Amino acid sequence: MKRCFIDNRWVETKEKLPVLSPWSGEVVGEVCLAGAAEWETAITAAQKAAAAFKKFSSLERRQILEALAAGVKARQEELAQTIVAEGGKPVTYARAEMARGVTTLSLAAEEAARLGGEVLPLDLSPAFKGRWGITRRFPLGPVLGITPFNFPFNLMAHKVGPALAAGNPIIIKPASKTPLTALLLAEIYEQAGLPPGGLQVLPSPAALAEQAVADDRLKALSFTGSAAVGWYLKNRAGRKKVILELGGNAALIVDAAADLKAAAHRAAIGAFAHAGQVCISVQRLLVHQEVYEAFKEIFLDTVAREIKAGDPAREETVVGPFIDAGAAARVRQWVQEALDGGARLAAGGLGEGNLMPATVLEEVTRDMKVWHQEIFGPVVVLTKCRDFAHALKMANDSIYGLQAGVFTQNLAHAWQAFETLEVGGVIINDAPVFRLDHMPYGGVKDSGLGREGVRYAMEELTEIRLLALKA
Repeated sequence: MKRCFIDNRWVETKEKLPVLSPWSGEVVGEVCLAGAAEWETAITAAQKAAAAFKKFSSLERRQILEALAAGVKARQEELAQTIVAEGGKPVTYARAEMARGVTTLSLAAEEAARLGGEVLPLDLSPAFKGRWGITRRFPLGPVLGITPFNFPFNLMAHKVGPALAAGNPIIIKPASKTPLTALLLAEIYEQAGLPPGGLQVLPSPAALAEQAVADDRLKALSFTGSAAVGWYLKNRAGRKKVILELGGNAALIVDAAADLKAAAHRAAIGAFAHAGQVCISVQRLLVHQEVYEAFKEIFLDTVAREIKAGDPAREETVVGPFIDAGAAARVRQWVQEALDGGARLAAGGLGEGNLMPATVLEEVTRDMKVWHQEIFGPVVVLTKCRDFAHALKMANDSIYGLQAGVFTQNLAHAWQAFETLEVGGVIINDAPVFRLDHMPYGGVKDSGLGREGVRYAMEELTEIRLLALKA
């Protein structure tokens, strides 16, 4: 049984939560759920820690993160296996997530030593001769991070790393489906002898986390999850800073001037890895009519050969299970509705239990849920476009705007996509699922607010202050 981690102590509570394997349904762990008293203790500890953290030097913040990254690296495989067990992520992708997680924390250590400001001339008129300005970033104070199930370590690291690097303590409320990974990070933090209250992990009911969102003692909220919940929490957050990394409905455009084989391979991985439970997974494949049939043949062949569904413990598995039966039922319902409405099944099917094969739909209309809502499952829509401008218009036909991909050898089209697509990131000659951990990452429209990517998140979690000097 795993207890809550509060102020560098392990706290047992009466209410327990079993953690189930999405693949086998077996209990793989049990955690204590924090109640109102535990949240009060944690917030008070975070306030106390904030007073200490803001006095830490750049060197001290860097050393904290270096120790944390080293501890994670030493237990990388254990963490990866935990992600497989509680999240159902295929082991190859769980190991890749942990490699990225080490990178994210290491980047945060580096950025802790680089967080600075600038010198500004304030002598821009004769009356102000001899004046200069200096800017510096100051920590906000305690941060609340709410993390999702699909990347239980690295998306947590994208909250913990920047918060600590900027001099802020952080409380993590992990997804209820995947709390064990977060508690392992807490264990590593404790064993490294790091400062009390700097990192606290509280599995808890959503209602209590919602109360914490509204608590003015917490100075920032960093949330990753669904759009509906994220925007609701923003309205509850009061005066605190808010970073939202929300849903997506990513388009991948295949231009007439594209490497079709490369596009098909990356589209297949981008659509179906981790059962499509990735907010930047490929959901809509928009293919120029001149190459549609050729691309379709290559793509379906690639899916048949490369995309294996099944046991997440097997290294060849790409499509593992849905996180739970409810998620599986929702995606099946949407696919069936599309088929009933005239869409055509080009590959895959409904599957059974928590497992669905890689599924490709054609002849989808824009009123179908599989087109205009976030599927978050191993389903991709294959659609023909008249020309490149039409593809851009179709890509923008969404309430979401996280990332988009474009395969093209036409430089003018690449630039046109960059200027036209209403997204946070345009990925040329790769799938929209591409992300490196130092990139600015985030969306527009219903996809979110603010940016992650270590340095960019640090800017979100600090306040800039000006010192105006007169000689």
